Amino acid sequence: MKVNHQLSYVCRHTSKESLMAQKVAILHTSFVFVSVEPVINDLIAEMMPDAEVLHFVDSDVLATVVREQGISQKSEDRMVHLAQAAEAAGADIIFSACSSLGPTLDAAARAVDIPVIKIDEAMAIRAATEGSRIGVLATVPTTLGPTSDLIAAKALELGREVSIEQRLAAGAFDVLMGGDREKHDALVIEQAVALAGEVDIIVLAQASMNRLADVLSERTGLVVLSSPRMGVEFLAERVSELAK
Repeated sequence: MKVNHQLSYVCRHTSKESLMAQKVAILHTSFVFVSVEPVINDLIAEMMPDAEVLHFVDSDVLATVVREQGISQKSEDRMVHLAQAAEAAGADIIFSACSSLGPTLDAAARAVDIPVIKIDEAMAIRAATEGSRIGVLATVPTTLGPTSDLIAAKALELGREVSIEQRLAAGAFDVLMGGDREKHDALVIEQAVALAGEVDIIVLAQASMNRLADVLSERTGLVVLSSPRMGVEFLAERVSELAK
């Protein structure tokens, strides 16, 4: 039997003593948030210091979605498999760190008996609440559609009419994965400044741009929303509810 070496599982125990500790499983589609940009780990350590964090990584599925220019049934099945593996490992709640694969988490949620939280759900609600002309900025093309669709769905739920303008910082994610943060940042800033003239709020479709949020807000003069802190705050609220 051939083993997929790109599927990995890492466990980090932040606290063994707390009886109220919850197991939080994070689903990743690249190692960017495990080794390159540990912002999610840092936020969880800040907001949920007693949580036991389990990382589940399929480092090829995002590349597959980009290559196929969309989410196939096989890609959806892979994310469902990650969620089921998380549940089998004893996780109490699942947190998806990838916006591009967001639509697959609906199927994953139906396949498991524990809550599933999307990293960009809280951000989408805020964008739909505060913005009328919403700019969605991404560094991976397959993230533009899912993020825009999620914002549109939240706006519909809120009874608000919004317009959404998509913008891609082409190649920036590959540059980041190659270790060149400076070039990545320059590409993102360039596209954000260009987008700012057409919208009244900017949404960063990928958490990998999180550290640029303040810089982009300063350069554009607009509110710039990024998912990690809002997403982890929402996760922390659900974890608190489970602990009770």
